[in-house]
Amino acid sequence: MLRRARALRSRLREQQEESNQRGTYSPEMHEAFRDAGFYRICQPRMFGGYEFDLPTFYRVMIEVSRGHPSAGWCLTLAASHAFAIASHWGEDAQREIFGPYGEFVAPHRALPSGTARKADGGYIVNGTWGYASGIPYSTHLVATTLIDDGDGRRPRAVNFVVPRSNYTILDDWGGDSTLGMRASGSNSARLDDVFVPSHHIVDFPSFYALPDSMKDGTPGTRLHGNPMYLGRLMAPYHASLVAPVIGAARAAIDEYEKIINSETTIFPPFVLRRDHYDFQRNFGYAIMLTDSAEALLLQACEQLMEKCHEWQASGKPVTLDDNLRLWGMLQTAGRIACDATELLFQTAGTTAARKGQPLQQYFSDVQMYRGHPSAQYLAFGPYIARSQLGMRIGLMDM
Repeated sequence: MLRRARALRSRLREQQEESNQRGTYSPEMHEAFRDAGFYRICQPRMFGGYEFDLPTFYRVMIEVSRGHPSAGWCLTLAASHAFAIASHWGEDAQREIFGPYGEFVAPHRALPSGTARKADGGYIVNGTWGYASGIPYSTHLVATTLIDDGDGRRPRAVNFVVPRSNYTILDDWGGDSTLGMRASGSNSARLDDVFVPSHHIVDFPSFYALPDSMKDGTPGTRLHGNPMYLGRLMAPYHASLVAPVIGAARAAIDEYEKIINSETTIFPPFVLRRDHYDFQRNFGYAIMLTDSAEALLLQACEQLMEKCHEWQASGKPVTLDDNLRLWGMLQTAGRIACDATELLFQTAGTTAARKGQPLQQYFSDVQMYRGHPSAQYLAFGPYIARSQLGMRIGLMDM
């Protein structure tokens, strides 16, 4: 898988600008990703996937993102949700969703939107879900809405799945409409009076972070026998945002190395920048930060896999604190990958800031991550503190 991803790097870089204008990678690159099996990495073997673990998936996504970070964001958010379907939907639904050939490509817009009205055998869903990253080549849409059961309690969050024929992809992404992540395929999706059968709808309690949601396992652990499909989503969902940012930092390192190997200093002594202490310091420190960011991401995924295997062996639950701490580790990985990219952009010279220059693009891409609600590490710190102190968390329903 890693060799296949690395082999596509030059093609991804050659197509960066046209992909940015299009808002996603090319149809030819989509076929290359399909042929390489990238959409099936975490998909169950029962339904045509490889059923590799999460660290493998994110290592591959980093390599793709090194070729083009925003295309990597699109691919990661399109390919990662087979893991969620395999974890939390029942067998009948999985057979219908993955289909006879295992073709499944889907974003998940996890912020509740739209409306769901009770109907015979399911619900009628209406609404628009923005920022559905990964949707351009999707076979399905996974989205979150609220259902009011009419029992006086707060509406409950649910996830539903609909096939491609049931939603409209809006033309609201790509070109110069955003600062960065221009090829991330983050278009909106609209549903108009779409019937969703009840077995394609599952409850979505706090990203499945609460221990009581795994007491008897999940449909996925029972069906596939793989503890990965315990489906704790806090860590994987944030890892899906961080992997492309680490890819951006790797790409920025590659570009900076070209610059310092070819350009001289502006002030004396007039030497190649590679031979000057200041550029050596910046280059080496960025590599340190990026190596650390990747190690943090992979360690967080390894820890989650270990906790899932421990649950299988002993029944010990993955706690709320475990989920929050892993999310915090991943936020730290994303932050220091951004720091690396920004350092290189700030010290490469003004030419790198021109439109169309690779470093300018990578800098802009990581700013989009910086502003993402899930990346707000200072706001997130109190949640971890409250969890450690045994207090009410104050995040979602926790």
